Amino acid sequence: MMLAVIGVGLLAGVLGAILGLGGGVVVVPALEFVLPRFGHDISISQAVAVSQIGVLAVGLSGAASYLQQGLVRARTGYLLSPYTIVGGAVGSFLGLVLPAKAVATVFALLLLYSAYNLLRGLKRVEVERQSSPLVAPAMTFAGVMSGLLGIGGGTVQVPVLNLLDGMPIRQAIATSTFIMGLTAVGNALVYQAGGLLDIKLAAGVALGVLVGAKAGAGLQSKIPAAQLKLFFSVLLIFTALQLLWKYWSHA
Repeated sequence: MMLAVIGVGLLAGVLGAILGLGGGVVVVPALEFVLPRFGHDISISQAVAVSQIGVLAVGLSGAASYLQQGLVRARTGYLLSPYTIVGGAVGSFLGLVLPAKAVATVFALLLLYSAYNLLRGLKRVEVERQSSPLVAPAMTFAGVMSGLLGIGGGTVQVPVLNLLDGMPIRQAIATSTFIMGLTAVGNALVYQAGGLLDIKLAAGVALGVLVGAKAGAGLQSKIPAAQLKLFFSVLLIFTALQLLWKYWSHA
């Protein structure tokens, strides 16, 4: 079982670092699918809690590689991370008490809209653009979604940084990875205080993620920007459909 958990973390780390995600989009559904095969039941809240450790590991490993490559906008990351940290803490508290069906539906619609905008801009030349005043509230929302649904704030952060803050896609992914590591610390502490964090599972996921994220950060530089946008758009659509299926299939 632990080898399977490490494998989940490895896959999440590679995809997380390449696309600037926390890896929760892989970790949460994968744990819910894999662990029952080994006779180990896990609730959605427990999977989200373990996912927060995966997000932290992606942030540590991926951001370190991106800092060496000079892709991280550290000043922007430090300025925006308080919004995601506060949002993440709020989302984590809500995750302990709030049915997430309505929130997941709204979030899925937002992901589809973000994917549409990214696909529409596939042929747009990557140049600096003026930042929108909506960046701060959008990043706060990213933090809330990260804490509440455990799927990583990168699904919101990367489109926000690219579409609203005018940041080129590679730097948006790198900076999102940097911010996520800071946000995940608070999220994990809230879930730990709530008694939902399985340390053994979290350690296995973190081990796989640390290795995978380092490899993913190296691979990202070899992928053209247009393909990164396409891959990210497909992932946003997949995540949105996954959320809608999870929360509405048994309605």
